[in-house]
Order: sequence, then C-alpha cells, then structure tokens
Amino acid sequence: MATAGKVIKCKAAVAWEAGKPLSIEEVEVAPPQAMEVRVKILYTALCHTDVYFWEAKGQTPVFPRILGHEAGGIVESVGEGVTDLAPGDHVLPVFTGECKECAHCKSEESNMCDLLRINVDRGVMIGDGKSRFSINGQPMFHFVGTSTFSEYTVIHVGCLAKINPEAPLDKVCVLSCGISTGLGATLNVAKPVKGSTVAIFGLGAVGLAAMEGARLSGASRIIGVDLNPAKYEQAKKFGCTDFVNPKDHNKPVQEVLIEMTNGGVDRSVECTGSVNAMISAFECVHDGWGVAVLVGVPHREDQFKTHPMNFLNEKTLKGTFFGNYKPRTDLPNVVEMYMKKELEVEKFITHSVPFSEINTAFDLMLKGEGLRCIMRMED
Repeated sequence: MATAGKVIKCKAAVAWEAGKPLSIEEVEVAPPQAMEVRVKILYTALCHTDVYFWEAKGQTPVFPRILGHEAGGIVESVGEGVTDLAPGDHVLPVFTGECKECAHCKSEESNMCDLLRINVDRGVMIGDGKSRFSINGQPMFHFVGTSTFSEYTVIHVGCLAKINPEAPLDKVCVLSCGISTGLGATLNVAKPVKGSTVAIFGLGAVGLAAMEGARLSGASRIIGVDLNPAKYEQAKKFGCTDFVNPKDHNKPVQEVLIEMTNGGVDRSVECTGSVNAMISAFECVHDGWGVAVLVGVPHREDQFKTHPMNFLNEKTLKGTFFGNYKPRTDLPNVVEMYMKKELEVEKFITHSVPFSEINTAFDLMLKGEGLRCIMRMED
C-alpha cells in the first residue's frame, strides 16, 4: 500500500485520564518495526476490561492511553521478519499472543505464551520499549498490545489471528476476546458430554458465551445463576433451561443446585470474578465426576476456601485463560464455526454506533445495558 513505511495520521479515541470521557484526536501512527504489523481497524467492540482499565480503580494508571482490544481489521503493512501476514489479510487482534517458539506455545495443553502473554501495565511495544502512537510528539500509551480504539494500530505479529476473508468483520470481531473466552471455557476445559447438566455463574457476555458452549455440547439442562433476574429472558436465547438467583434463597446457592440436580451438576463455569461465586461453582458439582471451571478474574486479596474433602470426593477444579485457545492457531477455527452456522454471534451484538460516539458505548456498559456494542470506524 502507498502508506507503507510512512507515518499515518488518523483518528483515535484517547483516554487522557482515569474515568474521563474519551476524546477523539488526530494521532500519528508510526510504521511497524521488526515482527510488527500495522492494521487498519474496521470495527471495534467495547469489553468490560476496557472500562476497568479506563476507570483505573484497582491497578496502575497508565495515561494518556489508547484502549480497545476486541476488533477486526485488515493488514496495511508489515515490519521486517513478518512472513505469516501480508497487506490485505483479514485479522483479529488478541490481547494475548502466540510466539510459536516458547515452551507454552509448543505445548498442546497451554496457551500462555511466555513472550506475549497479556501485560496490562505495559504501554509500549515489546520490541524496542517505545510507543507507535503520538500527538504533536507526545507518546500515547498502548493497551494490552492491541489499542484498537484507533483507525490504525501497530500490533506484534504474534497477537494477530489471520482469518477467512469472507467472514464479516462487524460480526466476528467479538470473537477476539470475551466470546471466545467463555465459549472455550466450556468446550475446551469443562468439556460437558451430551445430556450433561451445566451451571453457568454470571450471565454477562462471557457467561452467555460459556452457555452457548454448553448448548453446542448438547447439554440437556443449563442452569443460569445470576443476582439479576432480568438476565433470565436473554439467557433463554443461549440455551438456559433454569434460572437461580442466590438472593431468592436462605441457604448457599451450591446447596440449592445440589438439591435441584439430585447430587450436583456435571459441569459448572464461573464467569463473575466473585470469589464466593467461585467457591459455589466448585462445591455445586457432583462428586465422582463433576468439573468446575473458573474464568472470572478475582480481586488481589481474595482467597479461595473450601474443604479438602471436596477434592478427595473427586470433584475437579480448573481455571482457564482465554478459553484455552491459542490465538493464531485456534481463533481461525472459531471463526469457521460461525461461518458454518454452528456458532451464533449476532445474538451477542446488542448495539452499534459510529466510532465518533464511543462514549455512548461506555455509557451503555456502565448502565449494564446490552452485551456488546460494535463501533464502526468508517461512517
């Protein structure tokens, strides 16, 4: 492309300080360096993680910053040493990576790349420790290696999944983070068999994606657990057969679930980040074969407490990161599940706004309205 090797000026939504509305600015995006790719973002979605780091209540504040990590785009140019991607390729940026060289990448069991694993505090490129974004010479910090709230962004090649160019980017962009996290937690880690009983704790986008995984697996009973009764109606579209609100009961929800299921559920997936929900999700599984999978991110000080007899009674507890998907190897296959009409992503997309109205997307998420809001870069 004619822009290759040159600085590109484009629009980006900049978070200048914690909790303040984002500001659409003209930024300069430097060309990609070794093992980097410059991507033209066409669609980006808002995920709760963006809001969490924008609020910056519980972690190191890194500002000014260009947030965003759930998106779809097209390769504009590639840096030295990049052989897997070429200009024009359709890609999904991912907040974690796959270098294909480290022990984790070479392991069939792990997706936790040593080089490119998520780093929420780093605001620069891994190669030279510098930012590729600037405004009037002032560097803008990157976010989890993706920074998709910009018309162009620079990303390490290991954090880009090359996908089928026929796949509509305005739909499959939501597969680059939350939906794959929940879906993979069920399909790759919990692995319920046909006819299973599955409990899903937390019915936000990630929890409903986990529920979609249970539906695809042929679970006969899918129990949604949430403190908000309004979530049940929406959850029915994802296969939810029963709903439990812990506030409706005067005993621990794990006891309620054990009674409902004649001894416990076969599989449970926790998508809340509440340590109490994590304990309930583990304790509600059936002895002998029950498996609980933790997805939600807990608070720093949290401690998981349960009686060791639960383990001796052959209940299994697992955790997962990004649904155990390797970004470059596995995400293209998740996109193909959508293309074959096995996986429905449209029902996760509840709102769509032009990029200029990005603060509307933040307002919707802060109010708890909808699941995913897609922002269109070109309007």
